[in-house]
Amino acid sequence: MLKDTPICDFGWIAPAFMLPGTDGQMHDFRDLRGDKGLLIAFICNHCPYVIAIIDRLAADAQALSEDGINTVAIMSNDYNAYPADAPHLMVEFAAKHKLPFPYLIDESQEVARAYGAICTPDFFGLNADGALQYRGRLDDAQHGDPTNRTAELLQAMRLIAETGQGPKDQTPSMGCSIKWK
Repeated sequence: MLKDTPICDFGWIAPAFMLPGTDGQMHDFRDLRGDKGLLIAFICNHCPYVIAIIDRLAADAQALSEDGINTVAIMSNDYNAYPADAPHLMVEFAAKHKLPFPYLIDESQEVARAYGAICTPDFFGLNADGALQYRGRLDDAQHGDPTNRTAELLQAMRLIAETGQGPKDQTPSMGCSIKWK
C-alpha cells in the first residue's frame, strides 16, 4: 500500500537503539551519529520505491559523510511474510548497491514503531543533538528517472550540518507501507 510520511516534528528527540547489521556486528545509535548529524533511512530490499532510489541514496550518503553526517539504513519489514527482505538477502542487497553505511535489521520492529516509521523509504534527518530536522523525500526525481533532480535530502542535511536546523518546507517521502507482523 502506498504511503506518505507525516510532516516533520521539528526537535523530536530520536530514541537510541542497538541493532545487528548485515556486517555481523551490533550497531549502537550513539556510535552511529556523526559530528554534524545522522540520517536514518528505513528501507527494504523489495520495495520498488527503494529500488528506484537506492543508488542515489548511496551516493548522497557518501557525500554527506564528507560533511560530518553519517547514514544508517534499517529494515523493519516482517521478512517471514516477505522473504525478499530476509537478512541473508539484505547482505546481497548491500553489496550489490555498494551501500557506504550500515544496513541494520529491526526484527522486533520496535525501532520502527519508536520512530513512527510508516513506509520504505522513510527518512529521519537528525542534527548533532539527535533532534529531528528532516522528514522528507530523497529528491524530486520521477520514479525511475533521476535526470535533473533536486537532491532535497542532501541539501537539507547539509543545512542541518551548518545550522542545526532543517528547512521549513519539506515534501513527504512516498513508498510502500512497512510490513508489520
